[in-house]
Amino acid sequence: MASASQGFSPFQRFWALFQGGMRLPVDPSAHTIKSHGAALARNHVRDWLILLLLIVIEVVLFVIKPFYRFVGRDMMEDLKYPMKENTVPVWAVPLYAVLLPMAVFLLFYMRRRDVYDLHHSVLGLLFAALITGVLTDAIKNAVGRPRPDFFWRCFPDGVENYDKWGDVVCHGKESDIKEGHKSFPSGHTSWSFAGLGFLSLYLSGKIKAFDQKGHIAKLCIVFLPLLTACMVGISRVDDYWHHWQDVFAGGLLGLVVATFCYMQFFPAPYSNEGWGPYAYFRAMEESRGNNGNTDRESPVVQAMEEGVTNQEPRRNGDTFTPYPFRSPTLEAMEMEHK
Repeated sequence: MASASQGFSPFQRFWALFQGGMRLPVDPSAHTIKSHGAALARNHVRDWLILLLLIVIEVVLFVIKPFYRFVGRDMMEDLKYPMKENTVPVWAVPLYAVLLPMAVFLLFYMRRRDVYDLHHSVLGLLFAALITGVLTDAIKNAVGRPRPDFFWRCFPDGVENYDKWGDVVCHGKESDIKEGHKSFPSGHTSWSFAGLGFLSLYLSGKIKAFDQKGHIAKLCIVFLPLLTACMVGISRVDDYWHHWQDVFAGGLLGLVVATFCYMQFFPAPYSNEGWGPYAYFRAMEESRGNNGNTDRESPVVQAMEEGVTNQEPRRNGDTFTPYPFRSPTLEAMEMEHK
């Protein structure tokens, strides 16, 4: 049986999904949203409930007042930077740190029809973002470090006032003063590294960036989300909303949380199985276990095992593809009919 996609490059096959000019073969064993989505969601209902709990905690942490640290007259010398608008607005952070990675996950789902990959990537990303948010705001409230522009938040008219202990007596806008005590760590930076760091790990696994073949171009793809996160962090210092230590700590926090959340669902990107989630390989193992009485010499069984355990990426002409275009099961069916 000849494949309908024979002679096409991976990009042409991918583009054909949107143009409708080529019908791709349907894998009868594919794990789609329709076939496995409901069962998968029920399996992880507790995880989704924990996400809701994290949202509630994040709202509470955002509402409560931070610790108002002692700020003396001498300390004000480093806190007199001008108040500026955010170069990266707050509303933009969820767009590039959460929705953009989700769009990438959907593209890979359209390519492979693997609901395990889609579900676990979305779940891992949301956990990374929310855990980072909770940790960041909890530390912000506990530390209460003044922002670099705190002087003008506290004394908008430039008239200083201190109590008998030498602490500031602010007469500025209450919301500005409250926000002025939330410098450490940077929330923009931590969220950016959580979301885009997760995306970077995801892409490095999908394109097999660490396959020891020396394709430097793959690293450029991996580093692009991290570069974006770095630029966001730099903008926080340029806008005088954060000290450099706030940005460094926020970036480190977000990247560490993203790595832990990613490793919860996916093998390490340098692993031979780094292109898929643990759940996918477990499903394939269970599928083989349910057919344990099948002849091990059968070409069907051999092809399925080769598709899951094969450690060498396949090639289509001169174009590198990190995983086969057709599924192992479909290839096995064709072998059986030969």
